[in-house]
Amino acid sequence: MALPITRISVAWASSGAGAAGMLALLLAGAIAAEPAASIAGEAAVGPSAAVRGPLPAPVCESYRGLPDGFGPGRAGQPNRAGLVHIAGGTFLMGSDQGYREEREVHRVSVAAFSIDRHEVTNAQFAAFVRATGHVTVAERRSAAGPAGSAVFVPPKSGAPADAAYRWWVWVPGADWRHPSGPGSSIAGKDNHPVVHIAYEDARAYADWLGRSLPTEAQWEYAARGGLDGAAYAWGNVPRPNGREMANTWQGRFPQLNSKADGHAGTAPVGCFPANGYGLYDTIGNVWEWTADVYRPGHAPDQVVNPLIATREPAAVNGDGNAADMARVIKGGSFLCAPDFCVRYRPASRQPQEATVSTIHVGFRTVLNR
Repeated sequence: MALPITRISVAWASSGAGAAGMLALLLAGAIAAEPAASIAGEAAVGPSAAVRGPLPAPVCESYRGLPDGFGPGRAGQPNRAGLVHIAGGTFLMGSDQGYREEREVHRVSVAAFSIDRHEVTNAQFAAFVRATGHVTVAERRSAAGPAGSAVFVPPKSGAPADAAYRWWVWVPGADWRHPSGPGSSIAGKDNHPVVHIAYEDARAYADWLGRSLPTEAQWEYAARGGLDGAAYAWGNVPRPNGREMANTWQGRFPQLNSKADGHAGTAPVGCFPANGYGLYDTIGNVWEWTADVYRPGHAPDQVVNPLIATREPAAVNGDGNAADMARVIKGGSFLCAPDFCVRYRPASRQPQEATVSTIHVGFRTVLNR
């Protein structure tokens, strides 16, 4: 069974980050909130997906990061490169076995849509920036402080394990081109998911293609791959036959990552098995933005094509401006471990401050036509 997850205090180590910075990391998707109530894990219950083989390592490693035909939408016609069509349907959204914010389980119907086969890559985002001149939020200096973004810095050997948010540091100069700060680069990582992307940046990219960001319901429906009610995107066993199915953290967090999955940080897209809809990395690798404003739980009622963008303003973070409100992120990341942030599941959800970017949050897009 899953190890218990305990609440931890927040200590924000930063340079020039104040209260907003502290909130940002509370919302950064690596928080261990309340104990998870027996997250489905070790026992196989119900359906389990046939394990599809991953792309051969030379393919995912050598992929240039650009789907064939990729480019901007033109003359009112969206670009469809790299999309997978998902037939509409009805599914059970949420989980009563996970964290409190995943409840209540309720039936949701979504219309047909198309979604990126994999997370948006550095190569894709670079093409967008070259075409538009877009400057990301992390690259802009503001009255609050220098340009920069949040970076995970593992504790040194012997450091106290309870100093949780000292692991997160606001690094001036960290951005999508320099993931760990000045001196780092994405050279040779065209096929890795782009990170340090704020909500505004993801929206701008989607608009350029004539697309949108997925709603939370669309994202979860797609991530489940047709396995309604399963704990994971591939079934109910976290590691079928001992096989790593996603890029997450293996070992004791944050002191030791055994890298049993072959990766310490982000992995090239498409190196782990696809789900039942042929989508890669919906679980792990990086958290993904959705269009929904966050609220701490689901309504129990059945809904059709839900988008929670304006409801319950008191339950979201921000100043009331919808553009600044915390949004739902989904899927977990390479920093999710069995003993911390057990959120590498389709039902998992977290708030992320819309104006803040981090080293483990990216996105994918949808086309609603």
